[in-house]
Amino acid sequence: MKIHFHGTAAAEGFPGLFCRCEHCMKAIELGGKNIRTRTSVTIDDVLKIDFPPDTYYHVLRDRYHLARVEDLFITHTHHDHLYADDIRMRMPVFASEPAHPLNIYGHDMPMRLLTEHLERNETCFRFQRIVPFAAVEAKTARVTPLPADHNPMETCLLLYIERNGKRILYGHDTGWFPDETWSFLQGRTIDLAIMDCTNGLLPERRNHLNIEAVVEIQDIFRREGIFHPGSQMIATHFSHNIGLMHDDLSNIFEPHGIITAYDGMIHHVSELA
Repeated sequence: MKIHFHGTAAAEGFPGLFCRCEHCMKAIELGGKNIRTRTSVTIDDVLKIDFPPDTYYHVLRDRYHLARVEDLFITHTHHDHLYADDIRMRMPVFASEPAHPLNIYGHDMPMRLLTEHLERNETCFRFQRIVPFAAVEAKTARVTPLPADHNPMETCLLLYIERNGKRILYGHDTGWFPDETWSFLQGRTIDLAIMDCTNGLLPERRNHLNIEAVVEIQDIFRREGIFHPGSQMIATHFSHNIGLMHDDLSNIFEPHGIITAYDGMIHHVSELA
């Protein structure tokens, strides 16, 4: 299974769009893995999670065909996770006739926003409202939405994804998991956990996680048998406010066996895991 990390930054990007702080200027100077766009991944090129405003750039840079995506899951409506206007570009006049409808999944607020922006055209789009703990059999995977600790005014979701015998926890945007999410994970296994690390070394772990919390979650996963010996943790969704370059993050995470994601990174979930 191929996981393609198209973007790995928080809402402002890294460097921040309008920011000239020392951390952003250093990222510009160093370039490479220190340049981070807004967060999104695709799984095997057919399942996409979130649709940030940098999606068009991701398509050009990573040379992947967005038209191949069959299922799109939206975790919440913050602009760095849902830029609805660009999804309209799948419609006639903007694009050639699609080979299949794009199945779009989200809770109440994403569905309301999308249906206001997109015309009811079942050749192009099919919408499905999802709710926590109710698994959906999407075309490309079985996905169970889980509650996140993020925006208290919106139901924000984590995703437990089952595809081709593998299990992925897509774990951001979130702070420390709500109790009911921990309860769901008990007795289940995860091959790959993709975790929010917006707060870096900052002490805060509400609404977003920090490094300490990511490491602690991995320890709990191992202790509770949620991780098996071949399981992997990947940290992503970094804010410029943490002041850490890619090498800084890698040096912190490597002793714990945690991978630091970067834009364009491809991770394969081993068939032997």
